[in-house]
Amino acid sequence: MQVKMAAGKAPSTSAIIDFVQQYKVTDGKGFKLSDYDPGDTAHLDNQSKEEARDLLQKGIEKLSALQEKLYAQDEWAVLLIFQAMDAAGKDGTIKHVMSGINPQGCQVYSFKQPSNEELDHDFLWRCQKCVPERGRIGIFNRSYYEDVLVPRVHRSVLEAQRLPKKLIKKDIFDDRLRDIRWYESYLARQGTVSAKFYLNLSLDEQKKRFLSRLDEKDKNWKFAESDLHERQYWDDYMRVYEATIRATASPESPWYIVPADNKWFTRLVVVAAAVETLELLDLSYPTVSEEQLQVLAQARIALTGAEGSHDELSEDDKASKKEKNAKKDKDKKKK
Repeated sequence: MQVKMAAGKAPSTSAIIDFVQQYKVTDGKGFKLSDYDPGDTAHLDNQSKEEARDLLQKGIEKLSALQEKLYAQDEWAVLLIFQAMDAAGKDGTIKHVMSGINPQGCQVYSFKQPSNEELDHDFLWRCQKCVPERGRIGIFNRSYYEDVLVPRVHRSVLEAQRLPKKLIKKDIFDDRLRDIRWYESYLARQGTVSAKFYLNLSLDEQKKRFLSRLDEKDKNWKFAESDLHERQYWDDYMRVYEATIRATASPESPWYIVPADNKWFTRLVVVAAAVETLELLDLSYPTVSEEQLQVLAQARIALTGAEGSHDELSEDDKASKKEKNAKKDKDKKKK
């Protein structure tokens, strides 16, 4: 059943969570990529784009507020991983969804073909170095998942990874998938929560976007001959993506199968999933101790040059002073 978020006001936490469940995979058993429509818009049609933009903006504002709490609390870290076929819109989605985030609390890493240094290490190494620290959101534009996708389609890529030949066995990719699932579970136990996004683009829509890159001069730079080459292996990639998601979806590190044929809707689903991920952490600002409150009170005196009148106090201070005076009066009566 499809769930649609209502426009007009900021969506509630429960509404956001309900909305993204239809795209969320926490158990890969029986998962089929063909069950997910790349053109799905959850009943929001082209006439509803303005409504979707409004929801996106409210989602971005909600995400920004949650990120401030994440940064202040400094306990959890959040890792968002994006995987997709070429032209699915990863860069644009990251740009739009994270547009309201404080840059100090967000880190973005793009992983392309591995360097010589990276090939001299295990396949997780280059991504491990970039896992976000506590209080921050980390974004991987492609990731260690490339090492269970591309080499399965192109055997020559695996052979170039400098592994000892006796370790390149028939079940090497099953081993790697188990390693990834274990690694993501390990991160979760250390306070780094991950959410993975597969931008589900159709073959026809990819063709349209490739032609747009050829037709529009401002987009020529985006086109690479390798994109056209990889398109020939579409069915192979769909097969390995399905196997990968099936093997690595878990409650602590879910996949979101995001419809990607309509960019405006892609961004709406991603921001909703990101909000859900942070909401489930039950974030809050640090509690100020009694000792710290005294320090703040002394700082106010130092800044004002005197204890100040009742009118100069903040509303919180007024309430606190009123409560203390009431307690003193109560103590006097007891005496």
